[in-house]
Amino acid sequence: MTPPFSLSRIHHVAYRCRDAKETVEFYQRVLGMRYTNAFAEDHVPSTGAYDPYMHVFLDCGGGNVLAFFELPNQPEMGKDPNTPAWVQHIAFEVADVDTLKAAKRHIEAQGIDVLGPTFHGIFRSIYFFDPNGHRLELACNIGTPEQYAELERVAPLMLEEWSQTKKAPQHAQWLHVEASE
Repeated sequence: MTPPFSLSRIHHVAYRCRDAKETVEFYQRVLGMRYTNAFAEDHVPSTGAYDPYMHVFLDCGGGNVLAFFELPNQPEMGKDPNTPAWVQHIAFEVADVDTLKAAKRHIEAQGIDVLGPTFHGIFRSIYFFDPNGHRLELACNIGTPEQYAELERVAPLMLEEWSQTKKAPQHAQWLHVEASE
């Protein structure tokens, strides 16, 4: 059944942070995001529960907003111990490979360890962590329209095979072959 509405974009994505000020300063300094607003309440509007928080919003560009909650009365934030650190991450797009390399130099100059660039067939990316332990990725697309069309074509086939076997389907094995630059 098709919903009787359509989505226009993601309004914002929210994560928890240890320190709202430190988080805002990191995203401004390291990624050039614009800090746009904050909400601070003693009671959660949706539940009415007493749980003071600071909710900060950063403009990522293109109408995308990343938000964080600092929750001083909650237990210290943690990670799912059963999920590898590389799985959950926030990925941002940059224009091209040169921009990606410049971003890596800038981030490393801030004293932050950066992994990559890593080849993913249709994009390259770098990885690093924010002060809260959230893994971040910067990616630039390098694929051709034909490659993206082929991936869209095989996506349903791959999902069906995966759901039955839980083994990596080989429909897009060509993604792992890196052409020499």
